[in-house]
Amino acid sequence: MKKTVIKLGYCPTRRELFSRTEAVKYAGLIKDVIGQYSVNIVDLSGINEEGLLYSDADLAAVIKRFRDEKVEALFFPHCNFGSEALVAQVAKALSVPVLLWSPRDDAPMENGMRSRDSQCGLFATGKVLRRYNVPFTYLTNSWYDSDKFKAGFQKFLAVACVVKSVRDLRILQISTRPEPFCSVICNEGELLERFGIQLYPITLTEIVEEMEKISKENSKQLLDTADFIQDNISRNSPKEQIVKMASLKLAIAAKAKEYGCRAAAIQCWNALQDMIGIMPCLANALLADEGFPVACETDIHGAITALMVQAASMDEKPHFFADITVRHPEDDNSELLWHCGAFPYSLAKDKSTAKAAAHWVLPSGAYGTCEWEIYGGKITVARFDGDHGKYQMFIGEAESTDGPKTGGSYMWIKVKDWAKWEHKLVKGPYIHHVAGIHGEYGDILAEACQYINGLVPDPAEPSMEELEKRWM
Repeated sequence: MKKTVIKLGYCPTRRELFSRTEAVKYAGLIKDVIGQYSVNIVDLSGINEEGLLYSDADLAAVIKRFRDEKVEALFFPHCNFGSEALVAQVAKALSVPVLLWSPRDDAPMENGMRSRDSQCGLFATGKVLRRYNVPFTYLTNSWYDSDKFKAGFQKFLAVACVVKSVRDLRILQISTRPEPFCSVICNEGELLERFGIQLYPITLTEIVEEMEKISKENSKQLLDTADFIQDNISRNSPKEQIVKMASLKLAIAAKAKEYGCRAAAIQCWNALQDMIGIMPCLANALLADEGFPVACETDIHGAITALMVQAASMDEKPHFFADITVRHPEDDNSELLWHCGAFPYSLAKDKSTAKAAAHWVLPSGAYGTCEWEIYGGKITVARFDGDHGKYQMFIGEAESTDGPKTGGSYMWIKVKDWAKWEHKLVKGPYIHHVAGIHGEYGDILAEACQYINGLVPDPAEPSMEELEKRWM
């Protein structure tokens, strides 16, 4: 997986009443700090001599530059008091995530004068952004080279990455949902109208035809994929099955590329097994390791969730798509995250025992599921979902725990209050499907929701108040 780089509109601001020299100095110091991170900086060089936002005369040029450069987020460091009205107008025009912050002010001079009053300007800008109905992220006023600022800035980039993951999103829908899965019904028109998320539906036949084409070409890519499966996962499997699994993985990727899709959802049973005789779980697992989510049972909302949790890590870590399945037999606050085999192979706890297998629940008994427990640690679990025109995001953070071995790919997690999780999930608008990722990203996902057309964060644990404190 390749870490995402955010294109950032860097828009330091000042006001005429305070020190111009100090404002220019701090604009440079701050830019040096943020340049160390995963960011492509678009600044105001050439628009005026200072490279700062302070004059109405520059407003149109600033907006044009950021639009032309297609910036994905905006940062308005207040290098002295700042120009709140100009900040709000730029932010309103661009409609991307906004970071508001200022460096700590120096002590008053011996004559009692103050050079910047940067913090004071933040209160004014926050109010005006509200007047313009512009959502924004705020970092507590802190020293420009402090760990607190650096950590907050990194988190904001991750927020921007989550928002980017769902903007202009197209999802490859491979056939309709399995008939019994009424729970994955989604409103295609509403996703397009409200979030700009487009579905690109194709049939299973198109995937099979693409598989046949790939098999006939017998390319190096197919041979390399088959060799990887045989050497690492399906050591004793028939060659024919291995080639089918490899060609399915490549067929999904090829169709996604052809139609400009960044995720997929597939009808994984039972028609697929009748047509090609394998399960798609292993193909899904390999694609997940490449940062391309394929949600099971044509779960469109699940595919959206997977992209979002992956983006919370700046696309450095793979997600795993799971059923919330059964409670731990001995611990009331522990639960099984499981699926037939779609968890990425890279997460397998013991790769020496990881293997592909035949499905042990579905009547076809088709080959292509995966059996491995994934490694533990801190985990974030999420679910984007909605009904009746209202959309929410379930968010929970947990820790792995020991539990009984089971088939498929799995992990046991422990939480503080499972009953709270269970009631939220059952009472909705959620289902048993979630996306998980290693690490604690609840604060990033919750913050990103405000930029996604009214998506409401719905954390189980930590609480919303606890998540908000992480930004302070």
